[in-house]
Amino acid sequence: MRWRIAALLFLATTLNHLDRQVLGILAPSLQRDYHISESEYGLIVTAFQGAFAIGLVSMGWLIDRFGLRLMYSVTVVIWSLACMAHGLGRSFAGFAAARVGLGYGEAGNFPAFVKVVGQWFPLKERALVAGIVNSGANVGAILAPLLVPYLALHYGWKSAFAATGSLGFLWVGLWLLLYRKPQEHPRLSPEERAWIEQDGILPENTRTSYRALLGLRTTWGIALARFFTDPVWWIFLYWLPKFLQKEHGLALGKVGLPLMVIYLVADAGSIAGGWLSSFLLKKGYSLNFARKTTMLIAAIGVMPVFFASRTGDLWSAVALVSLAVAAHQAWAANIFTLHSDLFPPAQVASATGLTGMIGSIGGMLVAPLVGWILDTTGSYLLIFSGASLAYLFGWALLQLCVPRMKAATQG
Repeated sequence: MRWRIAALLFLATTLNHLDRQVLGILAPSLQRDYHISESEYGLIVTAFQGAFAIGLVSMGWLIDRFGLRLMYSVTVVIWSLACMAHGLGRSFAGFAAARVGLGYGEAGNFPAFVKVVGQWFPLKERALVAGIVNSGANVGAILAPLLVPYLALHYGWKSAFAATGSLGFLWVGLWLLLYRKPQEHPRLSPEERAWIEQDGILPENTRTSYRALLGLRTTWGIALARFFTDPVWWIFLYWLPKFLQKEHGLALGKVGLPLMVIYLVADAGSIAGGWLSSFLLKKGYSLNFARKTTMLIAAIGVMPVFFASRTGDLWSAVALVSLAVAAHQAWAANIFTLHSDLFPPAQVASATGLTGMIGSIGGMLVAPLVGWILDTTGSYLLIFSGASLAYLFGWALLQLCVPRMKAATQG
């Protein structure tokens, strides 16, 4: 049963990134047709990230307060409606408004799935499951360049937003049918319940404030690491299709294959990062060693992306970006898992939302900077240079703030 729950989380994360990616693929055409500059596009991305940051904090609290079954459904409905609303856009302001709704709704996915993983899986399985669930982001990013150009070219660009947004309502039906807490699930066997609860159960009735969370070094260690690394994922998500089209002359109908390769490799990275961390735990290594070693390997793996803007060969650039995105996903699988590792169950969604908000603030600051760099220099060199070092810096800050990790379930 726990793997069926994980499959639902994977599907939600896939839809989350499928809906998010549509605008990035259509951006060159929409910018041309509606006279949207690179700087304005950067502000559209910033509008999404601002709403995403607010959504992370508010949705995290609402999930802890009112429960996963209700609030996960609400967040998917909000983002699905907002995705469909993009079809009404006719200007910079119109698309920015739709992105606000999408960002607010999509933010709830991450506090929700991290909390569910903490509920339904023992410590030694969590990173692997988080890696599998997080790989849904790459599946969504793969599906988008396959579906969106076809829909846009055959049925008009509005159909791409309408079709992808409508899928969320099907997911909500499955979620309401299948999800319950492990302690309340009528179809969970005693043997599987014992496996899930092998680390012990902390009480769910404790509550904390964001002020209290901000007073913890653990919160700041994760938050600062996310502040410097989350923006890199936003850059890949929003500017990668544009990078391939501008730097390598790919038309809208030709961008699908390189993006599919990049995100397939990213899928492997997400699962491998979760697997390695879980493998080290099963071999008897400490939580501190398992999580941080995996994250350090991932941070080093991002560094070669520096050369992606220096090569004129399409597939060399694709290889370098593929490695970086795979390393990011290995990193993300572990940093998401840290929330359920280090915080009590009743605080997991709130802590995830809070650190995610700080990561999104980093994205808000970087997005207009990327647009300004491209408007000013026309080059991706500075952008990839910063991305190549961000993870090592984030890892160092995590180590500084949280030199020794200890799981909440260990007392």
